[in-house]
Amino acid sequence: METQPNNPLHGIKLEQIINDLVAHYGWEYMGYNIKIKCFNDKPSVKSSLKFLRRTPWARTKVEAMYLRMLKNKNH
Repeated sequence: METQPNNPLHGIKLEQIINDLVAHYGWEYMGYNIKIKCFNDKPSVKSSLKFLRRTPWARTKVEAMYLRMLKNKNH
C-alpha cells in the first residue's frame, strides 16, 4: 500500500470515522449539521455506511466534520 503522508484520513476506515463522530457528537448533532436521512431517521452505522459509500458529496461532508473534530481535539 502506498503511503500518503499528507492525507490525514489515510488508513482510517469510514466505519471508524462514523463511530468516532457518533461518540464525540451524537447522531442528533451530526444530523443537524449534515442534513441526510441516515443521520436523522433511525440512524445507524450500517445505514450511514451504505449511504455514504454511494454518495460522494455526503461522504466529503462527513470527512470534513471528522477532520474538524480531530483539529479541535488537538487544540
